[in-house]
Amino acid sequence: MTISVPSRPRASVILAAGQGTRMKSPIPKVLHKVAGRTLLDHAIDAAESLGCARIVVVVGAHSPAVGVHARKRLGEAAVVIQDPPMGTGHAVLAAKDALADFDGDVVVTFADCPLVTAPVISPLFDLRASGADVAVLGFEAADPGAYGRLILAPGHVLLRIVEAKDADDSVRQVKHCNSGVLAADRALLFDILGQVGNDNANKEYYLTDVVGIAHGRELSTRAAFAAEASVQGVNSQAELAAAEAVWQKRRRLALMVEGVTLPAPDTVHLAWDTQISPGVTVEPFVVFGPGVSVATGAVIKAFSHLEGATVGEGALIGPYARLRPGAEIGAEAHIGNFVEVKKVKVGAGAKANHLSYLGDGTVGEKANIGAGTIFCNYDGFDKFETHVGAGAFIGSNSALVAPVRIGDGAMTGSGSVITKDVPMGALAIARSDQKTKNDWATDFRAVKLAKKAKAAKKDSK
Repeated sequence: MTISVPSRPRASVILAAGQGTRMKSPIPKVLHKVAGRTLLDHAIDAAESLGCARIVVVVGAHSPAVGVHARKRLGEAAVVIQDPPMGTGHAVLAAKDALADFDGDVVVTFADCPLVTAPVISPLFDLRASGADVAVLGFEAADPGAYGRLILAPGHVLLRIVEAKDADDSVRQVKHCNSGVLAADRALLFDILGQVGNDNANKEYYLTDVVGIAHGRELSTRAAFAAEASVQGVNSQAELAAAEAVWQKRRRLALMVEGVTLPAPDTVHLAWDTQISPGVTVEPFVVFGPGVSVATGAVIKAFSHLEGATVGEGALIGPYARLRPGAEIGAEAHIGNFVEVKKVKVGAGAKANHLSYLGDGTVGEKANIGAGTIFCNYDGFDKFETHVGAGAFIGSNSALVAPVRIGDGAMTGSGSVITKDVPMGALAIARSDQKTKNDWATDFRAVKLAKKAKAAKKDSK
């Protein structure tokens, strides 16, 4: 979702320098994923959707991978390093030079809050447009705990923010809490940050002190509020799972409102970019990885896994099907149980209903792939393609050794290993001639049974 064109230019400073020790993971915290997308990318998505002309990501020297990730998406100039870490105010100051030539509003967000989307942040800019010099996003916490508290006057006028470690008993009773998201004019923000000190329990430079200083200057400081679930951060594996659950629930509900049938929605796992058209049915226990689109009328049956694939109108997928990146399933095509498709374009009305692997190539319209068929696409070093023509019939348990082409309307005999192209309309059989030895099985059993009886008689003596 993109917010309407802003009246003033906007920039975003995304704080991504936290060490994330509570994650207890070799992966930096903000590179963990919700809905298959890193926490950092969710924050960048929100900034882009807000119409931010400039985005600066503040990273720590301890996690170079975060900087690499941000630079890959936004470019070298978008990344600044906070070293050493001395608090959130100090982190925002690290972005001062990068925004020195910017004239407009700056919003500060956190890279570990994947549910803070553009619509959640947007009310801060409404406050700015109505005259607030500094706008802060708050929420009412069920358990305020370690959150900073918003000290308010009537009309959501924000007097100051008190960090939990510096709060007295009366302040701890306040349930209006700070999300950390703040918006202000760029020049004003950095001017005030220059006055922030570190006379606090942690000896850090707090971004939250901006509010008290601004209020002391008789500037307008206001708060907007969001639902607690919309601003929850991620600091542990449990909180990562909780954020995932919230994201999934929201997206499932949105799909059902749009006309997607989910008989057991809590069992369906979606990716950040999953596209499912109205009129699609998704049965229980289906997993969508990134890069999937499903056209109207399709049915995704239970226990299927899709990633990097497109599914055409009216197609039937599963149960227990796997579509891997590059799978393109045409309209009314069938990909059945225990069929895996990777980088294959399957034509309209084609069928592969049972126990097959289709990797690298094409399957023509209305072709039929028999049970147990595999595309032998890899020789241990390189990949090769298999092309099955329109209306072709591939007999069960066929191995098509790439590179190979099966012509339109051609057939292969069951159990064949096809290593050469098959002309249009031809039948290819590549298996040994069957030999029948009459009474061989009867004689074999008689000999075996006699030996067994003799051995049993010997053991009984």
